[in-house]
Parts: sequence; structure tokens; C-alpha cells
Amino acid sequence: MQIYKKILVAMDCSKVDEAIVGHISLVARQNQAEVYLLHVLHAHSLDQKRVLRHRAEESLRNHKECLQAQGIKAFTLLKTGEPEEEILAEIATGDYDLAAMATHGHGFFGDLLFGSVSDTLKHHINIPLLLLRGEQDK
Repeated sequence: MQIYKKILVAMDCSKVDEAIVGHISLVARQNQAEVYLLHVLHAHSLDQKRVLRHRAEESLRNHKECLQAQGIKAFTLLKTGEPEEEILAEIATGDYDLAAMATHGHGFFGDLLFGSVSDTLKHHINIPLLLLRGEQDK
């Protein structure tokens, strides 16, 4: 039985992405689902944007190739703007069955200080949201 057909994975191109992509690869294979890897560039200068774009494209490509090597249909999406807004817009228009992302595990006070994309998503989307705590660099 196919529960999920189209999965959106929001990524921040950090080490925590490894955890969610690994987990989603299992879910996607079990459901024969397509996986869409999304990164939102949030840069304040053109130089910063160029560097971040290059890093994001490389990260997305590597994860896409890893998924495809497992027989999973995978696609990449690279957007620019406020992460919460862009992810919500993609979910609203993309006909996804599941959204997923890894969290950094800042905790309550860290989320208050830094904001939390995952917190915004869990209050504003109408599809299942899989949150997985990723491993941090020590």
C-alpha cells in the first residue's frame, strides 16, 4: 500500500541533512514515492548569495544522486527568500503527501532566540510533518 507518493524534504545544507535524507530514503522506497529536496537561500549580500548557492547546489546534487542510486525518483528545488515562507508556499502548491526536515535541537530557548522553521511548519501545514533530530558537529 502506497501511503506517500510525493515527499518534500526541507534542507539547510548542514550536517543534519544526512539524518533526514537517510530516513526519507527508507520511507520513499517503501512507498515508491518521489522525493523533492528543497533548500531556501537566505542571504543578505550578493557575494554571500553566490557562495551559499554554490554550496546548496552541490549538497542538493549529492543527496539527489544518493537517492537515485537507490532507485528513488529524486528532484531538487532551490529557492531564494525567507525559509518559512518559501517552504509553506511550496507545500501549498506542490501536492505533497509528506513534509520532512531535520532539526538542530536548539531547544525551547534556542528556538525563541533563533526562530524555528519546524515550529512554523507544524502550525501552518495540513499534511503530515516528519521532524527528525539531526546529529550536530561536536
